[in-house]
Amino acid sequence: MHKSMVIVGWGLWLILLGSVFAEQNKKPSVQVSTVTTEGWARNMINTTIFRHNSLVSHGQTQYIAFYNADSQAVLGKRRLPDGEWQLAVTPYKANVRDAHNSISIMSDGDGYLHMSWDHHNDPLRYCKSLEPGSLKMSTPLTMTGIKEHKVTYPEFYRFSDGDLLFVYRDGSSGNGNVMINYYDVKTRTWVKRQDSFIDGENERNAYWQLTIDARDVIHISWVWRESGDVATNHDICYAKSLDRGISWVRSDGSAYELPITLETAEYARRIPQGSELINQTSMCADSEGKPVIATYWRPQETDVPQYHIVYHDGETWHTHQVSRRTTPFSLSGGGTKRIPISRPQILAREMHQKSEYFMLYRDSERQDRVSLAYSTELSGEWKMIDLYQESVGLAEPTYDTELWRNAGEMHIFVQKVEQGDGEKTVNIPPQPIRVLTLDEISGK
Repeated sequence: MHKSMVIVGWGLWLILLGSVFAEQNKKPSVQVSTVTTEGWARNMINTTIFRHNSLVSHGQTQYIAFYNADSQAVLGKRRLPDGEWQLAVTPYKANVRDAHNSISIMSDGDGYLHMSWDHHNDPLRYCKSLEPGSLKMSTPLTMTGIKEHKVTYPEFYRFSDGDLLFVYRDGSSGNGNVMINYYDVKTRTWVKRQDSFIDGENERNAYWQLTIDARDVIHISWVWRESGDVATNHDICYAKSLDRGISWVRSDGSAYELPITLETAEYARRIPQGSELINQTSMCADSEGKPVIATYWRPQETDVPQYHIVYHDGETWHTHQVSRRTTPFSLSGGGTKRIPISRPQILAREMHQKSEYFMLYRDSERQDRVSLAYSTELSGEWKMIDLYQESVGLAEPTYDTELWRNAGEMHIFVQKVEQGDGEKTVNIPPQPIRVLTLDEISGK
Protein backbone atom coordinates (compact mmCIF):
# COMPACT_ATOMS: atom_id res chain seq x y z
CA MET A 1 0.00 0.00 0.00
CA HIS A 2 1.50 3.30 -1.04
CA LYS A 3 1.75 6.36 1.16
CA SER A 4 -0.18 9.49 0.33
CA MET A 5 1.08 12.60 2.04
CA VAL A 6 -0.88 15.79 2.38
CA ILE A 7 1.23 18.58 3.75
CA VAL A 8 -0.86 21.09 5.61
CA GLY A 9 2.28 22.46 7.16
CA TRP A 10 5.63 20.94 8.09
CA GLY A 11 8.18 21.46 10.78
CA LEU A 12 7.64 23.50 13.91
CA TRP A 13 4.05 24.07 14.99
CA LEU A 14 2.54 25.85 17.95
CA ILE A 15 5.95 27.37 18.66
CA LEU A 16 4.31 29.93 20.85
CA LEU A 17 1.02 28.25 21.65
CA GLY A 18 -1.00 30.26 24.11
CA SER A 19 -0.78 34.01 24.42
CA VAL A 20 1.71 34.46 21.60
CA PHE A 21 -0.23 31.98 19.48
CA ALA A 22 -3.36 34.09 19.92
CA GLU A 23 -1.59 37.39 19.37
CA GLN A 24 -0.05 36.30 16.08
CA ASN A 25 -3.20 34.41 14.98
CA LYS A 26 -1.09 31.45 13.85
CA LYS A 27 -2.50 28.12 12.75
CA PRO A 28 -0.97 24.84 13.89
CA SER A 29 1.30 23.19 11.36
CA VAL A 30 0.34 19.53 10.88
CA GLN A 31 1.58 16.76 8.60
CA VAL A 32 -1.03 14.24 7.49
CA SER A 33 0.03 10.78 6.35
CA THR A 34 -2.53 8.47 4.72
CA VAL A 35 -1.82 4.88 5.75
CA THR A 36 -4.63 3.20 3.79
CA THR A 37 -7.96 4.04 2.20
CA GLU A 38 -9.54 0.73 3.22
CA GLY A 39 -10.22 1.04 6.95
CA TRP A 40 -13.39 -0.46 8.43
CA ALA A 41 -15.57 2.51 9.40
CA ARG A 42 -19.11 1.27 10.14
CA ASN A 43 -18.47 1.68 13.86
CA MET A 44 -15.81 2.98 16.25
CA ILE A 45 -13.76 -0.23 16.54
CA ASN A 46 -10.61 1.35 15.03
CA THR A 47 -10.88 4.54 17.08
CA THR A 48 -12.02 3.62 20.59
CA ILE A 49 -10.05 5.36 23.34
CA PHE A 50 -9.28 2.14 25.24
CA ARG A 51 -7.14 0.68 22.43
CA HIS A 52 -3.72 1.25 24.07
CA ASN A 53 -2.38 1.48 21.47
CA SER A 54 -3.44 2.26 17.92
CA LEU A 55 0.05 3.67 17.33
CA VAL A 56 3.22 2.77 19.21
CA SER A 57 6.90 3.56 18.61
CA HIS A 58 10.08 1.66 19.41
CA GLY A 59 13.25 3.59 18.65
CA GLN A 60 12.91 4.96 15.12
CA THR A 61 10.11 2.57 14.15
CA GLN A 62 6.44 3.41 14.51
CA TYR A 63 3.77 0.70 14.37
CA ILE A 64 0.07 0.93 13.60
CA ALA A 65 -2.82 -1.54 13.83
CA PHE A 66 -6.39 -1.47 12.47
CA TYR A 67 -9.11 -3.56 10.87
CA ASN A 68 -9.58 -3.33 7.12
CA ALA A 69 -12.82 -3.52 5.15
CA ASP A 70 -12.63 -7.34 5.19
CA SER A 71 -12.52 -7.50 9.01
CA GLN A 72 -8.84 -8.52 9.03
CA ALA A 73 -6.33 -7.18 11.52
CA VAL A 74 -3.66 -5.20 9.66
CA LEU A 75 -0.26 -4.19 11.04
CA GLY A 76 2.00 -1.50 9.63
CA LYS A 77 5.28 0.20 10.33
CA ARG A 78 7.35 3.11 9.13
CA ARG A 79 10.62 4.79 9.97
CA LEU A 80 10.16 8.01 11.88
CA PRO A 81 9.53 10.78 11.25
CA ASP A 82 7.84 10.34 7.87
CA GLY A 83 8.95 7.09 6.23
CA GLU A 84 6.92 4.98 3.82
CA TRP A 85 4.28 2.80 5.49
CA GLN A 86 4.73 -0.96 5.10
CA LEU A 87 1.53 -2.91 5.71
CA ALA A 88 0.96 -6.60 6.45
CA VAL A 89 -2.49 -8.20 6.54
CA THR A 90 -2.50 -10.75 9.35
CA PRO A 91 -4.45 -14.04 9.17
CA TYR A 92 -6.60 -12.85 12.09
CA LYS A 93 -10.19 -11.67 11.71
CA ALA A 94 -12.63 -10.25 14.24
CA ASN A 95 -16.28 -9.60 14.86
CA VAL A 96 -15.87 -6.00 13.80
CA ARG A 97 -19.58 -5.24 14.23
CA ASP A 98 -18.95 -5.06 17.97
CA ALA A 99 -16.92 -1.92 18.65
CA HIS A 100 -15.53 -3.40 21.89
CA ASN A 101 -13.37 -5.82 19.85
CA SER A 102 -10.52 -3.41 19.11
CA ILE A 103 -6.83 -4.19 18.53
CA SER A 104 -4.18 -3.31 21.14
CA ILE A 105 -0.45 -3.37 20.37
CA MET A 106 2.81 -2.66 22.19
CA SER A 107 6.49 -3.29 21.56
CA ASP A 108 8.63 -4.66 24.39
CA GLY A 109 12.17 -3.67 25.28
CA ASP A 110 13.66 -6.15 22.78
CA GLY A 111 11.56 -4.78 19.93
CA TYR A 112 9.04 -7.63 19.72
CA LEU A 113 5.53 -6.48 18.84
CA HIS A 114 2.67 -7.83 20.97
CA MET A 115 -0.95 -7.81 19.74
CA SER A 116 -4.30 -8.63 21.34
CA TRP A 117 -7.56 -8.38 19.40
CA ASP A 118 -11.28 -9.25 19.16
CA HIS A 119 -12.51 -9.41 22.77
CA HIS A 120 -15.87 -8.85 24.40
CA ASN A 121 -16.16 -11.50 27.10
CA ASP A 122 -14.12 -13.89 24.90
CA PRO A 123 -11.11 -16.20 25.40
CA LEU A 124 -7.75 -14.44 25.16
CA ARG A 125 -6.53 -13.74 21.63
CA TYR A 126 -2.87 -12.82 21.75
CA CYS A 127 0.20 -13.16 19.51
CA LYS A 128 3.73 -11.82 19.26
CA SER A 129 6.02 -11.00 16.36
CA LEU A 130 8.39 -13.76 15.31
CA GLU A 131 11.37 -11.39 15.28
CA PRO A 132 12.09 -7.93 16.67
CA GLY A 133 10.77 -5.34 14.26
CA SER A 134 8.84 -7.89 12.20
CA LEU A 135 5.19 -7.63 11.15
CA LYS A 136 4.96 -11.41 10.85
CA MET A 137 3.11 -12.68 13.90
CA SER A 138 3.07 -15.97 15.76
CA THR A 139 0.14 -18.32 16.02
CA PRO A 140 -2.20 -17.47 18.94
CA LEU A 141 -0.49 -17.81 22.33
CA THR A 142 -1.53 -18.02 25.95
CA MET A 143 -0.12 -15.73 28.63
CA THR A 144 -0.63 -17.34 32.02
CA GLY A 145 -3.72 -19.45 31.32
CA ILE A 146 -5.36 -18.09 34.50
CA LYS A 147 -8.73 -16.35 34.10
CA GLU A 148 -8.16 -15.67 30.42
CA HIS A 149 -11.45 -17.09 29.17
CA LYS A 150 -13.69 -14.03 29.53
CA VAL A 151 -11.50 -11.14 28.41
CA THR A 152 -12.61 -7.58 27.58
CA TYR A 153 -10.63 -4.34 27.11
CA PRO A 154 -7.11 -5.75 26.69
CA GLU A 155 -4.50 -3.02 27.15
CA PHE A 156 -0.69 -3.04 27.00
CA TYR A 157 1.59 -0.63 28.88
CA ARG A 158 5.40 -0.43 28.83
CA PHE A 159 7.87 0.33 31.61
CA SER A 160 11.10 2.24 31.02
CA ASP A 161 13.17 -0.97 30.92
CA GLY A 162 10.87 -2.61 28.35
CA ASP A 163 8.82 -4.86 30.63
CA LEU A 164 5.07 -4.82 29.93
CA LEU A 165 1.74 -4.79 31.71
CA PHE A 166 -1.36 -6.40 30.22
CA VAL A 167 -4.56 -5.16 31.86
CA TYR A 168 -8.03 -6.52 31.13
CA ARG A 169 -11.45 -7.19 32.60
CA ASP A 170 -12.42 -10.69 33.66
CA GLY A 171 -16.21 -10.89 33.62
CA SER A 172 -18.96 -8.73 32.22
CA SER A 173 -20.37 -5.22 32.43
CA GLY A 174 -21.75 -4.70 35.93
CA ASN A 175 -20.07 -7.90 37.15
CA GLY A 176 -16.34 -8.02 36.49
CA ASN A 177 -12.85 -7.63 37.97
CA VAL A 178 -9.60 -5.94 36.91
CA MET A 179 -6.73 -8.31 36.09
CA ILE A 180 -3.01 -7.58 35.48
CA ASN A 181 -0.40 -9.77 33.77
CA TYR A 182 3.30 -8.85 33.82
CA TYR A 183 5.83 -9.55 31.04
CA ASP A 184 9.52 -9.88 31.95
CA VAL A 185 11.53 -8.90 28.89
CA LYS A 186 14.60 -10.81 30.14
CA THR A 187 12.81 -14.15 30.50
CA ARG A 188 10.20 -13.41 27.82
CA THR A 189 7.47 -14.83 29.99
CA TRP A 190 4.14 -13.63 31.38
CA VAL A 191 3.07 -14.02 35.02
CA LYS A 192 -0.17 -13.13 36.79
CA ARG A 193 0.58 -9.95 38.72
CA GLN A 194 -2.91 -9.26 40.09
CA ASP A 195 -6.01 -11.45 40.19
CA SER A 196 -9.17 -9.35 40.64
CA PHE A 197 -7.33 -6.67 42.60
CA ILE A 198 -10.20 -4.26 41.96
CA ASP A 199 -13.17 -6.43 42.84
CA GLY A 200 -16.76 -5.77 41.86
CA GLU A 201 -17.93 -8.34 44.44
CA ASN A 202 -20.26 -9.90 41.85
CA GLU A 203 -22.38 -6.74 42.00
CA ARG A 204 -20.54 -4.19 39.85
CA ASN A 205 -17.36 -3.66 37.86
CA ALA A 206 -14.64 -1.04 37.57
CA TYR A 207 -14.02 0.77 34.29
CA TRP A 208 -10.45 2.00 34.55
CA GLN A 209 -7.86 4.23 32.99
CA LEU A 210 -4.16 3.73 33.71
CA THR A 211 -0.81 5.39 33.17
CA ILE A 212 2.83 4.65 34.05
CA ASP A 213 4.79 7.76 34.99
CA ALA A 214 8.45 8.65 34.43
CA ARG A 215 9.44 6.88 37.68
CA ASP A 216 7.61 3.68 36.63
CA VAL A 217 4.87 4.28 39.19
CA ILE A 218 1.53 2.85 38.03
CA HIS A 219 -1.49 5.12 38.49
CA ILE A 220 -5.00 3.77 38.00
CA SER A 221 -8.37 5.44 38.35
CA TRP A 222 -11.82 4.07 37.70
CA VAL A 223 -15.57 4.55 37.85
CA TRP A 224 -17.90 1.92 39.28
CA ARG A 225 -20.81 0.58 37.22
CA GLU A 226 -23.69 -1.18 38.91
CA SER A 227 -25.19 -2.89 35.84
CA GLY A 228 -24.87 -3.09 32.08
CA ASP A 229 -26.50 0.34 31.81
CA VAL A 230 -23.97 3.17 31.36
CA ALA A 231 -26.28 5.43 33.40
CA THR A 232 -25.23 3.49 36.52
CA ASN A 233 -21.63 4.76 36.30
CA HIS A 234 -20.68 6.63 39.47
CA ASP A 235 -17.71 8.15 41.34
CA ILE A 236 -14.01 8.33 40.43
CA CYS A 237 -11.57 6.23 42.50
CA TYR A 238 -7.78 6.05 42.60
CA ALA A 239 -4.82 3.81 43.49
CA LYS A 240 -1.12 3.65 42.65
CA SER A 241 1.66 1.07 42.80
CA LEU A 242 5.32 1.79 43.52
CA ASP A 243 6.46 -1.80 42.84
CA ARG A 244 5.03 -2.50 39.38
CA GLY A 245 1.65 -3.71 40.50
CA ILE A 246 2.53 -6.01 43.40
CA SER A 247 1.15 -3.75 46.15
CA TRP A 248 -1.12 -0.72 45.96
CA VAL A 249 -1.49 2.46 48.00
CA ARG A 250 -3.73 5.51 48.15
CA SER A 251 -2.62 9.03 47.22
CA ASP A 252 -1.50 9.62 50.84
CA GLY A 253 0.68 6.49 50.77
CA SER A 254 -1.54 4.37 53.00
CA ALA A 255 -1.61 0.75 51.93
CA TYR A 256 -4.60 -0.94 50.37
CA GLU A 257 -5.64 -4.34 51.57
CA LEU A 258 -6.39 -6.24 48.37
CA PRO A 259 -8.74 -6.58 46.70
CA ILE A 260 -9.94 -3.00 46.51
CA THR A 261 -13.71 -2.78 46.84
CA LEU A 262 -16.46 -0.18 46.85
CA GLU A 263 -16.00 0.33 50.59
CA THR A 264 -12.19 0.51 50.69
CA ALA A 265 -11.48 2.58 47.54
CA GLU A 266 -10.12 6.12 47.68
CA TYR A 267 -12.59 8.52 46.09
CA ALA A 268 -11.06 11.31 44.05
CA ARG A 269 -14.50 12.69 43.17
CA ARG A 270 -17.98 11.64 44.23
CA ILE A 271 -20.39 11.64 41.28
CA PRO A 272 -23.87 10.11 41.57
CA GLN A 273 -25.45 7.70 39.12
CA GLY A 274 -27.41 9.32 36.33
CA SER A 275 -24.83 12.09 35.83
CA GLU A 276 -23.84 11.16 32.25
CA LEU A 277 -20.46 10.12 33.71
CA ILE A 278 -18.56 8.28 30.99
CA ASN A 279 -16.18 5.37 31.57
CA GLN A 280 -12.68 4.55 30.28
CA THR A 281 -11.36 8.01 29.59
CA SER A 282 -7.68 8.77 30.25
CA MET A 283 -5.19 9.83 32.88
CA CYS A 284 -1.57 10.92 33.07
CA ALA A 285 0.93 12.05 35.69
CA ASP A 286 2.84 15.33 35.61
CA SER A 287 6.61 15.70 36.00
CA GLU A 288 6.27 15.35 39.79
CA GLY A 289 4.20 12.17 39.52
CA LYS A 290 0.91 13.85 40.47
CA PRO A 291 -2.08 12.18 38.80
CA VAL A 292 -4.43 13.98 36.41
CA ILE A 293 -7.69 12.40 35.22
CA ALA A 294 -9.75 13.69 32.27
CA THR A 295 -13.38 12.73 31.79
CA TYR A 296 -16.84 14.19 31.34
CA TRP A 297 -20.08 14.27 33.30
CA ARG A 298 -23.10 16.50 33.81
CA PRO A 299 -22.91 18.89 36.78
CA GLN A 300 -26.00 18.61 38.95
CA GLU A 301 -27.30 22.10 38.21
CA THR A 302 -27.40 21.64 34.41
CA ASP A 303 -28.40 19.16 31.69
CA VAL A 304 -25.20 19.73 29.66
CA PRO A 305 -22.25 17.32 30.15
CA GLN A 306 -18.87 19.05 30.41
CA TYR A 307 -15.23 17.97 30.20
CA HIS A 308 -13.57 18.00 33.62
CA ILE A 309 -10.08 17.52 35.03
CA VAL A 310 -9.73 15.74 38.39
CA TYR A 311 -6.23 16.13 39.81
CA HIS A 312 -4.17 15.75 42.97
CA ASP A 313 -1.88 18.59 44.06
CA GLY A 314 0.14 16.53 46.53
CA GLU A 315 -2.26 17.16 49.38
CA THR A 316 -5.82 16.78 48.15
CA TRP A 317 -8.03 16.21 45.11
CA HIS A 318 -9.40 19.05 43.00
CA THR A 319 -11.86 19.29 40.11
CA HIS A 320 -11.83 21.84 37.29
CA GLN A 321 -14.30 22.21 34.43
CA VAL A 322 -12.44 22.58 31.13
CA SER A 323 -15.23 23.03 28.58
CA ARG A 324 -18.14 25.42 28.21
CA ARG A 325 -20.44 23.24 26.16
CA THR A 326 -24.06 24.19 25.46
CA THR A 327 -25.54 21.00 23.95
CA PRO A 328 -27.27 18.52 26.29
CA PHE A 329 -27.24 14.75 25.83
CA SER A 330 -28.04 11.75 27.95
CA LEU A 331 -26.24 8.43 28.45
CA SER A 332 -28.31 5.32 29.12
CA GLY A 333 -28.52 1.73 27.96
CA GLY A 334 -25.91 -0.86 27.03
CA GLY A 335 -23.49 -1.44 24.19
CA THR A 336 -21.38 1.17 22.43
CA LYS A 337 -23.25 4.46 22.41
CA ARG A 338 -23.59 7.10 19.72
CA ILE A 339 -22.29 10.12 21.65
CA PRO A 340 -21.80 13.68 20.32
CA ILE A 341 -18.43 14.04 22.06
CA SER A 342 -15.44 11.73 22.38
CA ARG A 343 -13.83 10.64 25.59
CA PRO A 344 -10.81 12.91 26.20
CA GLN A 345 -7.11 12.12 26.14
CA ILE A 346 -5.05 13.98 28.76
CA LEU A 347 -1.29 14.55 28.32
CA ALA A 348 1.27 16.39 30.45
CA ARG A 349 4.94 17.23 30.32
CA GLU A 350 7.46 19.62 31.81
CA MET A 351 8.75 22.37 29.53
CA HIS A 352 11.02 25.22 30.64
CA GLN A 353 10.62 24.04 34.25
CA LYS A 354 6.86 24.33 34.04
CA SER A 355 4.14 21.75 33.51
CA GLU A 356 2.05 21.90 30.36
CA TYR A 357 -1.25 20.10 29.85
CA PHE A 358 -3.03 19.05 26.68
CA MET A 359 -6.41 17.42 26.10
CA LEU A 360 -7.31 15.72 22.80
CA TYR A 361 -10.99 15.33 21.99
CA ARG A 362 -13.77 15.48 19.38
CA ASP A 363 -16.98 17.46 19.85
CA SER A 364 -20.02 17.95 17.61
CA GLU A 365 -19.99 21.59 18.72
CA ARG A 366 -16.67 21.88 16.85
CA GLN A 367 -17.99 20.05 13.77
CA ASP A 368 -16.54 16.72 14.95
CA ARG A 369 -12.97 17.77 14.26
CA VAL A 370 -9.87 16.58 16.12
CA SER A 371 -9.41 19.35 18.68
CA LEU A 372 -6.85 20.24 21.32
CA ALA A 373 -7.34 22.08 24.61
CA TYR A 374 -4.21 23.34 26.38
CA SER A 375 -3.19 25.12 29.56
CA THR A 376 -0.22 25.66 31.86
CA GLU A 377 -2.50 25.67 34.91
CA LEU A 378 -4.91 22.80 35.58
CA SER A 379 -7.29 25.17 37.35
CA GLY A 380 -6.83 27.98 34.83
CA GLU A 381 -8.35 28.80 31.48
CA TRP A 382 -8.05 26.14 28.78
CA LYS A 383 -7.68 27.41 25.21
CA MET A 384 -9.02 25.27 22.36
CA ILE A 385 -8.04 24.86 18.72
CA ASP A 386 -8.84 22.45 15.89
CA LEU A 387 -5.94 20.38 14.57
CA TYR A 388 -7.67 18.79 11.60
CA GLN A 389 -10.34 20.57 9.60
CA GLU A 390 -12.16 17.48 8.34
CA SER A 391 -14.91 15.81 10.35
CA VAL A 392 -13.90 12.48 11.92
CA GLY A 393 -17.52 11.51 12.56
CA LEU A 394 -17.89 9.56 15.81
CA ALA A 395 -14.16 8.82 16.25
CA GLU A 396 -12.16 9.21 19.45
CA PRO A 397 -8.63 10.51 18.80
CA THR A 398 -5.84 8.21 20.01
CA TYR A 399 -2.10 8.83 19.96
CA ASP A 400 1.35 7.25 20.16
CA THR A 401 1.88 7.17 23.92
CA GLU A 402 5.52 6.03 23.77
CA LEU A 403 6.59 8.69 21.27
CA TRP A 404 4.99 11.35 23.46
CA ARG A 405 6.60 9.91 26.57
CA ASN A 406 10.09 9.61 25.09
CA ALA A 407 10.28 12.51 22.65
CA GLY A 408 7.39 14.85 23.42
CA GLU A 409 5.99 14.40 19.90
CA MET A 410 2.28 13.97 19.30
CA HIS A 411 1.24 11.55 16.55
CA ILE A 412 -2.52 11.01 16.33
CA PHE A 413 -4.46 8.11 14.76
CA VAL A 414 -7.32 9.57 12.71
CA GLN A 415 -10.18 7.96 10.82
CA LYS A 416 -13.69 9.12 10.05
CA VAL A 417 -16.07 6.51 11.45
CA GLU A 418 -19.73 6.12 12.29
CA GLN A 419 -21.48 4.41 15.20
CA GLY A 420 -25.04 3.27 15.67
CA ASP A 421 -26.47 3.50 19.16
CA GLY A 422 -26.37 0.34 21.26
CA GLU A 423 -23.76 -1.53 19.19
CA LYS A 424 -25.39 -0.92 15.80
CA THR A 425 -23.34 -0.31 12.68
CA VAL A 426 -23.90 2.33 9.99
CA ASN A 427 -23.65 1.44 6.31
CA ILE A 428 -20.82 3.68 5.10
CA PRO A 429 -17.92 2.71 2.81
CA PRO A 430 -14.35 2.08 4.05
CA GLN A 431 -12.59 5.27 5.12
CA PRO A 432 -8.93 6.37 4.99
CA ILE A 433 -6.77 5.88 8.05
CA ARG A 434 -4.33 8.71 8.65
CA VAL A 435 -1.68 9.79 11.13
CA LEU A 436 -1.40 13.44 12.13
CA THR A 437 2.14 14.47 13.04
CA LEU A 438 2.58 17.45 15.34
CA ASP A 439 6.30 17.87 15.81
CA GLU A 440 6.61 20.74 18.28
CA ILE A 441 4.17 21.64 21.01
CA SER A 442 4.42 24.37 23.56
CA GLY A 443 1.74 25.65 25.90
CA LYS A 444 3.78 28.54 27.31
